[in-house]
Amino acid sequence: HVQLVESGGGSVQAGGSLRLSCAASGRTYSKWCMGWFRQISGKEREGLATIDSRGITAYADSVKGRFTISDSAGLNGVVLQMNNLKPEDTAIYTCAAGPHYYGFGAEYYPNWGRGTQVTVS
Repeated sequence: HVQLVESGGGSVQAGGSLRLSCAASGRTYSKWCMGWFRQISGKEREGLATIDSRGITAYADSVKGRFTISDSAGLNGVVLQMNNLKPEDTAIYTCAAGPHYYGFGAEYYPNWGRGTQVTVS
């Protein structure tokens, strides 16, 4: 089992930036995938960005060009840099991890953090 802890959420004005971190502890995988997802109240969970142990990244169209996912050896996790934030980005952001290449298939990730709130006004 892997424990995931997100940090870096908060409130920002439209056009601003936030940097979310996801620190992982516990079991480690030689082959892995980590992703950031968000959920807006009343809507389905949306996959935003993923990165895997091959170094391959993927982004949802809604955040492409504005968000960047990267791995962090210091965190043993991943970072999501979010630029040019918009009010519609307001949501709870959660990271997920697992030992295969899941992409945006949220139902396949076995490990989830508790989430961090991002509010853009």
